[in-house]
Amino acid sequence: MLSMKPGSEHYPKQGSVILHIDMNAFYCSVHEAAEPELYQGKPIAVAGSVELRKGIIVTSSYAARAKGVKTGMQVRQALQLCPNLTLIKPNFDLYRQYSRKFMQIAYSYSPLVESMSIDECFVDITGSKQFGTPLEIADMMQRQIYEELSLPCSIGIAPNKLLAKMASDMKKPKGIFVLRLRDVPNVLWDKPCGYLYGIGKKTADKLTKLNIHTIGQLAKADEAALNRHFGVMGTLLKLSANGIDHSSVNPEQEQSKSIGHTTTLPRNYTESEEVYRVFLNVSDQVARRLRKQKLVATTIQITIRDPAMKTITRSLTLQSPTEHMDEIYKTACRLFDQHWGKGKPIRLLGITLQNLTAKEDTAIQLDLFDFDKQPKKDRLNQIMDSLRDKFGEDAILTAGMLGDDPSTLLRNHKARGTSLQMDHLKNNPLDENK
Repeated sequence: MLSMKPGSEHYPKQGSVILHIDMNAFYCSVHEAAEPELYQGKPIAVAGSVELRKGIIVTSSYAARAKGVKTGMQVRQALQLCPNLTLIKPNFDLYRQYSRKFMQIAYSYSPLVESMSIDECFVDITGSKQFGTPLEIADMMQRQIYEELSLPCSIGIAPNKLLAKMASDMKKPKGIFVLRLRDVPNVLWDKPCGYLYGIGKKTADKLTKLNIHTIGQLAKADEAALNRHFGVMGTLLKLSANGIDHSSVNPEQEQSKSIGHTTTLPRNYTESEEVYRVFLNVSDQVARRLRKQKLVATTIQITIRDPAMKTITRSLTLQSPTEHMDEIYKTACRLFDQHWGKGKPIRLLGITLQNLTAKEDTAIQLDLFDFDKQPKKDRLNQIMDSLRDKFGEDAILTAGMLGDDPSTLLRNHKARGTSLQMDHLKNNPLDENK
C-alpha cells in the first residue's frame, strides 16, 4: 500500500511535473530477474536476432559493460574482451511481460502514462500530490519496480517531457535526477548539440558547419537563420536548446500509423520464387497484426535493400481497404515485379501497411463479381485467427510458407520483436486479464 504524504508545496502552481522512467539494460535485466541463479550479476549479453548475418550485441549487462562490451559490437569482438560472456537469444515474450508489469506500477501513481518503447515511459504526476513530493514519488516508484520485479531503472524529474528524458540519462544506473528549467544553462549548455534529445548526427553535423557546436550556442542562435537552414524545425531546435517543450503526456495508445515487418536474408536472393515466399510469410504476419488491432489498410508498401545497403520503397494504394493476407501478398509481389530487375541481388525485404483505419468505421467497397465471397473470407480469417491464438502461429500454414529463410521465423513471437513494437500495451496495462 502506498503511503499518503502531503506534498502540494513542492508542485508548481502552474505547469507540470513529468517523470521519465528508463529501465536500465532492460533485456539483460529481465533475464537476470527471471533466472537469477543463472545470470544475476554476471557478464551477459543479448545477441542479435537469428536473421542477422553476423552476431551483434543488442544490449549487455553492466557487468559486461565494465569489460568493454557495448551495444552494436560484433559478438566475436565482445568475446575477445570478455571470454566468460554469456550470450542469450532474445525472448520478446518475456520482455513484453515485464514491460507490462512495470507500466502497471507507473499507472498506480498516475493515469497519465505515455509509453515510448518497451522499456521507457513518461508519467505526468502533476495531479499525484497525495503520494508525496515528486522526489518521493520517483523514489517510491523506483523501489517498487526493483522490489517487485528485480529491475533497475533511472528516473528523470522535470517540468516537461524533453527535460525529463534528458534527466533520466544523467545518473545511470538506478539514478534519480531533477532537471529544472533554471538548471538548463549550467547543466546542458556546455554539451555538444548532438547530446540534446531529438538531434541526430545529420542535424548535429549541419549545426557544426554553421559554427554552432554547443547546446548553449544553439540556444542563443538567431532564430531566423536557423529557419533558413532547417525550416520550421529551426524554431523547435532553439526552443529545445532552451529547455522548452510544450508537448503533453498522451496516455492514449494511439492507433498505429503503420504496421510492418522487415527481414534480413541469410544470403543475397536473386530468384523471384524465393522473394515470393518471403513476402508470403511477411504478409501473413502483418495481416495478423492488422486484424488483432481491428484495422484495415489502404496502402501497401514494400521495402527492398541490396547488398550495397541501398534501400528503395514502392507503394500502391488499393481501391478498397483490406485486412486479407492474400491481397497484401499479391500487391507486394506485383510491386516487386514492376520495380525490381530480374536477377538483381537482395539483402532485405519488408512489407508495411499504411493508411490504417478502424475496420468498424470504414466503408469497404465490394467487387461486383465476388461480393458474395467477402463474408466467407471474413469467416475464414476469424476461424484461422482463433485456431492460431489457441494453438500457436504454426497451427495453420500453407505449403508456400515453408522454407529455411528468417521470414519463416516471423511467427515465433518469443524470438521476434522490437523495442518500439507496442502491441502488448494497446489495452490499459492495469487490466491484467486483457
